[in-house]
Amino acid sequence: MIHKILIANRGEIAVRIVRACRDLHIQSVGIYTAPDSECLHVRIADEAYQVGEDPIKGYLDAKAIVKLAKECGADAIHPGYGFLSENYEFAKAVEDAGLIFIGPKAEVIKKMGDKNIARYLMKKNGIPIVPGTEKLNDESMDAIKEHARRIGYPVILKASGGGGGRGIREVWQEEDMQDAFESCTREAKAYFNNDEVFMEKLVVNPRHIEFQILGDNYGNIIHLCERDCSIQRRHQKIIEIAPCPSISENLRKIMGVTAVAAAKAVGYSNVGTIEFLLDDYNNFYFMEMNTRIQVEHGITEEITGHDLVVRQIRIAAGEILEIEQSDIKPRGYAIEARITAENVWENFIPAPGTIEGYYPALGPSVRVDSHVYKDYTIPPFYDSLIAKLIVKATDYDLAVNKLERALEEFTIEGVRTIIPFLLTISKSKEFRRGFFDTSYVEKNLKTILENTYDDMNKEPNDDLEEVIVEAIKRYKKKR
Repeated sequence: MIHKILIANRGEIAVRIVRACRDLHIQSVGIYTAPDSECLHVRIADEAYQVGEDPIKGYLDAKAIVKLAKECGADAIHPGYGFLSENYEFAKAVEDAGLIFIGPKAEVIKKMGDKNIARYLMKKNGIPIVPGTEKLNDESMDAIKEHARRIGYPVILKASGGGGGRGIREVWQEEDMQDAFESCTREAKAYFNNDEVFMEKLVVNPRHIEFQILGDNYGNIIHLCERDCSIQRRHQKIIEIAPCPSISENLRKIMGVTAVAAAKAVGYSNVGTIEFLLDDYNNFYFMEMNTRIQVEHGITEEITGHDLVVRQIRIAAGEILEIEQSDIKPRGYAIEARITAENVWENFIPAPGTIEGYYPALGPSVRVDSHVYKDYTIPPFYDSLIAKLIVKATDYDLAVNKLERALEEFTIEGVRTIIPFLLTISKSKEFRRGFFDTSYVEKNLKTILENTYDDMNKEPNDDLEEVIVEAIKRYKKKR
């Protein structure tokens, strides 16, 4: 069994991993850079060490992190998500140091981290993929435009090493191709240090459906059902639902079998995600594989009862997966709303600052995963995610009601957040019916903003009961 885990991450996911370690009676080691010294994961880990003054570089210094893990006696490293989580060289450095990397093997990360290689492997193994090209960087602009004409506009340019909604450009007409290609390669180089770009047919207004994969080191692989991640803004997920409220049981089974086949094709182990695009005619296409824990893993935990972070650790420690596909029987619906510190009225610009009041939603089947607290100062250097609100209910309609109520009660004072915006979406008829696609937010942005109240016109309040009463008053007024 693993005895001590160094967590090569920060914030909410680091807190989540610390708690899983406690559940397993495993020692946890946090790392932080200077601006993160007061972050909750630093406070609750058994040990915590600073890895640099620079806000970002310390979390990306693979060599220093591996060295620290050995020095403090850790026998495993958990990368969380983001930062080094899908970095082949980091995973290999961990393995070469004789430590356990809590995730898939480095070679699998290398294969699936390059979307061109992933597309090739999926096509070779009979997994449906979107029509497209291999990398375009060595081709002339005339040749690139010819590819687009052959595929048929609209097309989408994607960074080969991309993820998280970065390195993506839609191209609807030929005259926009050159600017889009140059912009996409610049962003790919800046975010992933890899400017390779490829092209796919743009599946217009699809649903984004992903399957949670769980596999051990002995070839046993199952899925833990799907999540609908179609509520997005600029390719960034903001609300996720498990299971998808609008696909048939037959389609769910077909997609699930395909997801497992995709994972088996690359010899996958540990926790991962197979992501599909689903069109209006129920045709689905492999989009990518995430070789890590996902931000939205909590809703799968709620409907299946399986702790995915604990599963990651146990699989990495060599345990055999004792459950089979027939054992997975999802119950009810779970919805996650990503709470970010953003000013929705100023083009969703990040809104760092000091939290003057923090009153997370409470009640039956309501879960909040977060790393912030009253008087915590949100640094300006990282992703703006500060909390994840997760609700669960026996049916989709009740889950949406619970989400609406919980968002109304969730109060954060001192900084602007996306909560009022999410609340407006939760009340929309499209969301309540479960019929929406990845274009929903962009198409309805003006209407959503017009119906979103400004939550900053309040004085800080230390009385929790009064805060909840005021939230309920706003809720009744908006109804």
